[in-house]
Amino acid sequence: MQNIIISSRKINLALLILLAVSAVVRAFIAGFIELGNDEVYYWTYAKFPALSHFDHPPMVGLVIQAFSLNLWFDNEFFIRLGSVILGTASTWLIFLIGRLIKNPLTGLYAALLFTASFYGFVLSGTFILPDTPQVFFWLLSLYFLLKALSDESLSGKSKNLMLYAGVAVGLAFLSKYHSVFLLLGTFLYMLFYNRKWFLVKETYFSFFIFLLLTLPVVFWNIENQFISFTFHENRVGITESGLQLQYFLTEVAGQFFYNNPVNVVIIIAALVALIRKRSFLDVAYVRLLLLISLPLILLFLGFSLFRSTLPHWTGPGYLGLILIASAFLSEPRNDFRNPRLIPLPVATSLGFILLVIIMAVGQIRYGWVPLQRWGMEDVTHDLVCWRQLGDKFAPVSRKRESEGLISKDAPILTFRWFPAANFDYYVGRKINKPAYALGTLERIHKYHWINKIRGPLKKGSDAWFISLSDDYEDPNVLYGNLFMSIVPDDTLVLTRRNEIVRKAFLYRMISLKEEMDF
Repeated sequence: MQNIIISSRKINLALLILLAVSAVVRAFIAGFIELGNDEVYYWTYAKFPALSHFDHPPMVGLVIQAFSLNLWFDNEFFIRLGSVILGTASTWLIFLIGRLIKNPLTGLYAALLFTASFYGFVLSGTFILPDTPQVFFWLLSLYFLLKALSDESLSGKSKNLMLYAGVAVGLAFLSKYHSVFLLLGTFLYMLFYNRKWFLVKETYFSFFIFLLLTLPVVFWNIENQFISFTFHENRVGITESGLQLQYFLTEVAGQFFYNNPVNVVIIIAALVALIRKRSFLDVAYVRLLLLISLPLILLFLGFSLFRSTLPHWTGPGYLGLILIASAFLSEPRNDFRNPRLIPLPVATSLGFILLVIIMAVGQIRYGWVPLQRWGMEDVTHDLVCWRQLGDKFAPVSRKRESEGLISKDAPILTFRWFPAANFDYYVGRKINKPAYALGTLERIHKYHWINKIRGPLKKGSDAWFISLSDDYEDPNVLYGNLFMSIVPDDTLVLTRRNEIVRKAFLYRMISLKEEMDF
């Protein structure tokens, strides 16, 4: 059998190499490319900490604070350092889970497939997003739940593990709201397969621990009319426009790509084998993993029939499916049997993600493929030229101040949470100019609270407005009634190699007519 042919020593050595190499690659990417729109926005969670935030619970901000020493180290590498470390730790965790449910080879395959997942390696393991801590605590929850709930005797050790699970699920919820699916899957498993857990006090203590950990989010939402929950409800609510097949197909394609098409094929093969009654994993583990994973995936697939969704929302649901697929691969009777340490399907999956990473990083930094010339949108533009904008804006602002054309304390005004956070981090931070976002709550998000912290804009104040060619808004339309005059100033051309990525049109907004108190 495979698990006999391949020794534990070789498996452990392969795991150590995987952890080391993946950590180095993560760290390189973290320091090599600029922050994306979402990442720089979550930097504001660390800069302006709160019990919770408009979009998400507070954990991602706490992670940034912890690993940047409360923003003492404030460059891209340290902003993402928590993701590099937690992403590597998550790889180790999924190995432990695979080893728990079957054998060390299953654990190694799980770690390899997780590393081959764009969601696991990049989105949650390199970029700093709420998914970063969520994936770590989701896997930690799975580890405790699988060890506890599979114990039919309900031993004292298993009861204690249930308490640990309550802590892990609570911390996952403080990372992202849909971690509640961990609770749902656990409840369904106990209801259908092991009702004895309803008779022990540790089950209720565990849920009480979860509730205690969620109190900061509850208190914040009470103070703010539960606005965070209504925001997410509106994001997934059913529209009146009927079925939208294009949204569904986009969601399916996105899930295939984010989780690696090869991974998804292996997962489908494993699920088909389960349907055909193939026995390659203990039924208790299969049931719990499916009850936690499938409701999350199916729910958002259902939502996507009616409105636009984001494929990474289902990412945690695929973690359980990766574990099932890994157990399938390690079974000597399956179609992919191969005595090598890394079988062909896993090697193919790793090759795909490596190719994608090389092409993506090269495109971001150097624009290898001239997509704009071919009339195609280049999504990598979101990750470039922000630092260049700050470098070019600083001398212009100082020169205008020295000429007396604008006050030295003029902040930067904009109309939405991005580019507000981009301006905050890459432009204003270096020259001590705060960014304000003026608009509806649905557009400015956390800046509704940041504006209050930064204080009112006094009557007679000046401000800068930066309008980007790929996200243009006319300041005269937005704020013409607020200032005595709005004067076009300069145009900054932002380039990647010989390619113009965007232009930044600078405007001086002179003399605020009335004090603006937030």
